[in-house]
Amino acid sequence: MPKKQLNGSASEVEAAFYDALNRADVEALMALWADDEEIACIHPGGPRLVGHRAIRESWSIILEHGGLHIRPAVLHETHNLMSSIHSVVEGTTAATGEPAHLVASNVYIKTPKGWRIVLRHVSVAPGPIPVDNPQQVLH
Repeated sequence: MPKKQLNGSASEVEAAFYDALNRADVEALMALWADDEEIACIHPGGPRLVGHRAIRESWSIILEHGGLHIRPAVLHETHNLMSSIHSVVEGTTAATGEPAHLVASNVYIKTPKGWRIVLRHVSVAPGPIPVDNPQQVLH
């Protein structure tokens, strides 16, 4: 994995995260998480997983049959010098072959090693996939 993705902005870490999911690369994916054992991940309909071991095991099971083809969109970002919270809509394909979408909260903190994930919480969203609204320009 290029160094820039590990030491860049929270947005670059997020892009590296989705790239690792698409490639089913658990090692690259786990390298993006903070070293803290208090990291947490909640998959759709699943329990809260805390710590590297539990999160790694869950991703290994999820990705054992190949990558997830998730298209993040409709990003809403709130950040300061040490943390960044991303609320994102994830487009994917359901087991039925129909388009589906998830809503995710990805939380990043600035560490001595760069931006890292500390929390990911994903839920299945009802209804049609929302369309990204164009940004309004204030004058």
